[in-house]
Amino acid sequence: MIRISQKTLDDLEFDTILNHIAEFCNTDYGKSKALQIVPFSTKEHLNVALQQVAEYKSSYFNDTRIPNHGFDNIDREIQLLNIENTFLEASNLKRLVSISLTTNELLVFFRKNTELYPVLHQTSSQIRLTNEVINLIDAVVDKFGEIKDNASPTLSNLRKEINFIQGKLNGSFGKDLTRYNSLGYLDEIKESVVDNRRVLAVKAMYRRKVKGAIMGNSKTGSIVYIEPEATLQFSRELSNLQYEEREEIVKILKQLTDQLRPFIELLQQYQEYLSDIDVVSAKTKYAEKLNATLPKISEDRELTLKDAYHPLLYLNNKAKGEKTHPQTISLNQNNRIIVISGPNAGGKSITLKTIGLLQIMLQSGMLIPVHEYSRMCLFDVILTDIGDNQSIENHLSTYSYRLKNMNYFLRKCNSKTLFLIDEFGTGSDPELGGALAEAFLEVFYDRESFGIITTHYANLKMLANELPNMTNANMLFDSRTLEPLFKLYLGEAGSSFTFEVAQKNGIPYSLINKAKKKVERGKIRFDKSIANLQKERSKLQKTTSSLKTKEQRAEEEKERLEKTNQRIQQKLESYQELYDSNQRMIYLGQKIDDLSEKYFNNKKKRDLINEFLKIVEVENSKRKKEPVKKRKAAKAKEQRIVKEVEKKVEVIREKKKEEKKREEKIIEQKPKKILKIGDRVRMIDGKSVGTIDNLEKGKAVVNYGIFTTNVAVDQLEFVERSK
Repeated sequence: MIRISQKTLDDLEFDTILNHIAEFCNTDYGKSKALQIVPFSTKEHLNVALQQVAEYKSSYFNDTRIPNHGFDNIDREIQLLNIENTFLEASNLKRLVSISLTTNELLVFFRKNTELYPVLHQTSSQIRLTNEVINLIDAVVDKFGEIKDNASPTLSNLRKEINFIQGKLNGSFGKDLTRYNSLGYLDEIKESVVDNRRVLAVKAMYRRKVKGAIMGNSKTGSIVYIEPEATLQFSRELSNLQYEEREEIVKILKQLTDQLRPFIELLQQYQEYLSDIDVVSAKTKYAEKLNATLPKISEDRELTLKDAYHPLLYLNNKAKGEKTHPQTISLNQNNRIIVISGPNAGGKSITLKTIGLLQIMLQSGMLIPVHEYSRMCLFDVILTDIGDNQSIENHLSTYSYRLKNMNYFLRKCNSKTLFLIDEFGTGSDPELGGALAEAFLEVFYDRESFGIITTHYANLKMLANELPNMTNANMLFDSRTLEPLFKLYLGEAGSSFTFEVAQKNGIPYSLINKAKKKVERGKIRFDKSIANLQKERSKLQKTTSSLKTKEQRAEEEKERLEKTNQRIQQKLESYQELYDSNQRMIYLGQKIDDLSEKYFNNKKKRDLINEFLKIVEVENSKRKKEPVKKRKAAKAKEQRIVKEVEKKVEVIREKKKEEKKREEKIIEQKPKKILKIGDRVRMIDGKSVGTIDNLEKGKAVVNYGIFTTNVAVDQLEFVERSK
């Protein structure tokens, strides 16, 4: 049986969480239920609640969204149904129809989508699906909330008579209105309504000339409202009929209410069911706001929170645009108690509250802002001693109150307890208070309780270092600036940085030295050693982070090179296959060419055919019998490779053409030398160099030694000037 005290809920500000969830409820009934949420007393009920929220959250990512579940409170209607000889008005009946329709829609939805929402379906299957309430009310009340004419024969006849008399009354009133208006007795507004009766708006000076009953007058007295004499009789008849109509309606409503009384329990179930769904929906919306998830619920005794956020701090910082630092912490059989130490304002208390509040939220059926790989067990008792523990009502000092609280802890602590104590042992003489705190902690340890405490006492740090299943921890600080990093580090006690923080805040060094002399040297050395260890830890943390980053980059580069190597290998294999295929085709082509030449010379068809068949058989003997699909795939692959090669060859040709064009442009741009007799020249496209023997009319006689030739001067390229 899980029992968690109200004090624990107050210490962890659980009521603020409930207020946030209540804001997401659609109904007043749901809001009141949300504000009364407490941790579940049994694991079975808790598991159902957690699965309901998880399934509802999953609906956000499904095409089948859960239908609307809003409703109007029907407590008043149920109260009237429980009293004999009372009846419900049409407006009350419409509420009953609305809540029945909404419930039925949900019940049908969950039956159709059992696989997606198994737990929500299981919960809804306990509610009876019926249209009886809806059918009974729809037979009497229309969609506008009016009693139907055919609700009874008597009502139908009465309404026919009412319509008949109403028609006569309107006709008579219309005649009087026209007559008196033509005589100029009426005001500009002509008519009005008084006590649901049509009256003439008569000018005060003509009131004696209009026969009828005076029903009132205007504020200024300039208008008198008169019901014409001719319509008085019709009005009386109409009033009598309307009275009889109301009597008949009351009779019908009483009969209908009596028919609905057997469904009181069902209607109460409907309201409870819809309000429960409303609370589940509100929890889901709150989980979405927190990016919350459902961790693994472990049967073993362990509490491993990864990237855990304090919900209230997270939302507060999010609203301000500030960063919230997550915490990672673990408790198990080999590490049952953690002692967190270090200077104030480093996040020790927030870490303590984060763990406690998340545990309470989980055990109240809520998703929590942690990494999905977190693992949590359930505790029967959660004990807290957090905040200002001074009891004004009982006239107790802080220390007296804490001792009283510790006595309560001693009675409740066992192997299924989680205790959270902030500033353990404070409020008394440091030596004596520390010794008593150490004795308490040893008892909690012997009872195998799980717990986290924060302290400045050196003896508690030393105790955590000595006992095998207890661990020291500290909140990391920047070694240079002494600014908090809001990260918890397990396995090492934290220094209070008392003198370092004092020096940073401008306290004179001489005063700090004087204070140091008043303290035992051993304590100073112990605290200084811890401080130095923390500084070394901070440096090591930065180095580790840097090495991890480099390692990650090296790994990424290795993957990139492997991919590149794989692509190159695939291309080489493709080119080799293409080369082998082309060599084979060349060999066959030569064979065919030899046969063609032989046939050309001897014209022997038989020899040609025999030789050709031999070549074909030799080639077929090399082939492997492969399935048609493989042959087609191989052929397609070969064609693809050929196309790729052709494309690449085409690209190379295009590049060569462009290079040639660029060379030609360069040649054109070069200023041509004026050629003279005796110059050594060569043709632009040639390699042989000759000597110009004669120049005449744009032509030159070039002597190459063995022969001479006439060439246009434009086709010659200067090589060397004659000496």
